[in-house]
Amino acid sequence: MRTSTVRRVGLSVAVAAALTSVAACGGSDDKNGSDGAAVSKAQPIAALLAVQKKTGGANSAKVEGTTSMGSTMSMKQTGSLDWSDGISGVMEIKYTGGSMADAMKQIGGGGTMQARYFKDGYAANMGDAFAQQTGGKHWINYSYDDLAELSGASGEVMKDQMQNTTPDQGVKALLASGDVKKVGQEDVRGVTATHYSGTVDVAELTAKNSELDAGQLAAFKKQLSDAGVSTEKVDIWVDEDDLLVKKTERGQMKTGELNSTVFYSDYGTKVSVERPPASDSVDFKEFLKQQQGAAGSAS
Repeated sequence: MRTSTVRRVGLSVAVAAALTSVAACGGSDDKNGSDGAAVSKAQPIAALLAVQKKTGGANSAKVEGTTSMGSTMSMKQTGSLDWSDGISGVMEIKYTGGSMADAMKQIGGGGTMQARYFKDGYAANMGDAFAQQTGGKHWINYSYDDLAELSGASGEVMKDQMQNTTPDQGVKALLASGDVKKVGQEDVRGVTATHYSGTVDVAELTAKNSELDAGQLAAFKKQLSDAGVSTEKVDIWVDEDDLLVKKTERGQMKTGELNSTVFYSDYGTKVSVERPPASDSVDFKEFLKQQQGAAGSAS
């Protein structure tokens, strides 16, 4: 039971990362159509290049968002992230529905946990019930290298995304989509913002911006196909200072609809994060070995 729960946790993390489109900066060089159409297409691209530069260079921000993945999970998250040298920060995560929330409740914390992000991995506080299984240790340390090794092709993608998921990645995805459009001016939490929208091909963008070999890429594309994932609609809102203030992603999966909404604020905020005490932590890979050993002894 415990082994299956941990595997579900690991699988959910990998699937969530696989569905996050991360694209390298690159607009379309398509010169077909009228000169007017070319100018119209170039205008939002030029604007978004400025947004990408300004947002990427801001180095840190406060983050608040919600994500749902069909029947798999729904969650809320709040915290602060710094991306000046890899990703670091602290996020409070609450699983509010789906099979992931049920799994989290089984191992403690009532569906709520704190995650601390570092350049080489992250740590999650799994609660008191989990600590009863680990000799009093509340935290699991996840190395990105270990997760990539355990998860195959999707793990390699996840490793890259978790190490490079900065606010400007949504801007880069739109730039790479080739069909970005300026929607207009809208209010975002009291701030006047410009709305841009586009559709991205998840597999295509991943192939362009990952270091997967042919076999890994084929396996990853099959995982996306099996999950019913093909494209995502990405929308971003930008304030008058060329800073991203809101991003949404929408897509369809076999288990239901994928929806993600994230708000960014307080750019340049100070972010402080400490690694959990070693005496209160267990490495994920080691924990899996312990659980598999316990299951073998029980049989």
